[in-house]
Amino acid sequence: MQEALGVIETLGFTTAMEAADASVKAANVNFGEWLKVGGGKVNVIFRGDIAAVKAAVEAGTEAAARVGEVVSSQVIASPHADMEQMI
Repeated sequence: MQEALGVIETLGFTTAMEAADASVKAANVNFGEWLKVGGGKVNVIFRGDIAAVKAAVEAGTEAAARVGEVVSSQVIASPHADMEQMI
């Protein structure tokens, strides 16, 4: 079974750390990686089953918004296999 993919994009590393911490505490997801996008933006990536990823992204987004700026968040339920090459 392919895992869902969740992404939270924040402005600043501290906000990204808060998102990651809250996300992995809220649901049974695997922390994927940090991606420095540029302009101070940082993406936090998670993988797991769809329900867990949705819960993690929601919790992480809410926690990050309390300490900084969340630019965007997204859950992809069934990412194409080629997505791995892009990340």
